[in-house]
Amino acid sequence: MPPRLAGGELVRSPVHLYRYLMRCCRRLPPGGAREHYQHAVRQQGFRSHADEVDPERVQQIIARALQDAHWLLDKVPASS
Repeated sequence: MPPRLAGGELVRSPVHLYRYLMRCCRRLPPGGAREHYQHAVRQQGFRSHADEVDPERVQQIIARALQDAHWLLDKVPASS
C-alpha cells in the first residue's frame, strides 16, 4: 500500500508525489536548503524519469523519493 499524505490522499502517481515533495520543501527553512531541494525535485526527480513507463519501476522511484524526503525532514529543522 502506498504511503498516505497528510490529507489522507494516497501517493500513487508521479503527480501526487511531485505535489507532496513540493509541500515537504515548504517545511524546510527559507533560503539555500529549500531552494536546493525544490530544484532537485524538479530536475532530478521528474525530468530525469519522465520517460519511465514500467509501473513497478515507477512505484520503486516513488517509494525511494518518499523515504529520502522523510529522512531529510527528520534531519533539517523545520521552518517556523
